[in-house]
Amino acid sequence: MLQGDCLEVMKGLPGESIDLIVTDPPYKVTARGNYGNTGGMLQKKLTMQGKIFKHNDIKPIEYIPEFYRLLKNGTHCYIMTNHVNLQEMLNVGTECGFKFIKSLIWNKGNKIMGHYYMNQFEYILFFRKGEGKMINNCGTADILNIPNNKTKVNGQNIHDTEKPVALMGILIENSSNLNDTVLDPFAGSGTTGIAAEQCGRNSILIEIDPDNWGIIRRRMDSIHPNLFEGGK
Repeated sequence: MLQGDCLEVMKGLPGESIDLIVTDPPYKVTARGNYGNTGGMLQKKLTMQGKIFKHNDIKPIEYIPEFYRLLKNGTHCYIMTNHVNLQEMLNVGTECGFKFIKSLIWNKGNKIMGHYYMNQFEYILFFRKGEGKMINNCGTADILNIPNNKTKVNGQNIHDTEKPVALMGILIENSSNLNDTVLDPFAGSGTTGIAAEQCGRNSILIEIDPDNWGIIRRRMDSIHPNLFEGGK
């Protein structure tokens, strides 16, 4: 578990040491005005500027080559994105050497106001490095219907783009084995780490925001006491 800039932290990790990457990087969104009572994230100043987080200026070309370097041969990589960044993510991923397998759809079950059609899903881009490898449960549909329920503390979301543990669990169980190491360089609220723990995998979480890091520590400590003893 590492707090810091993933671009720097990943440089210190050995090549071909990771069994799976599952991540939801910060990316551009459509700049939005204030949609009245749509609430929360859409009324924030950053969102109106086409951002969700203050650490939002990182580009795929900066981190996807590191993903490729770190992954072992014959492994998978899942990157979440939206329509604004879809083409860039696909182009950079394939130019870096990844084989694009397909796009999964996360159906969130709730709608968010947009300029044209209301948004109800996110893309999960499914890449592989090197030789092909089957997923563990080939009966999994490519549309994942998992409710977008947020964890709340004192009535507030702990993280605006928190992903469901069940969603990350499906990806981890399908593309890794027991005791494998799963990397999430944009850990956010730590959902990937929780899902990995529940699936019997190890995880490396990297998060730059100190407030989010505090959330991760609290959530991980609740399921794995003393995890952070000794400076981990």
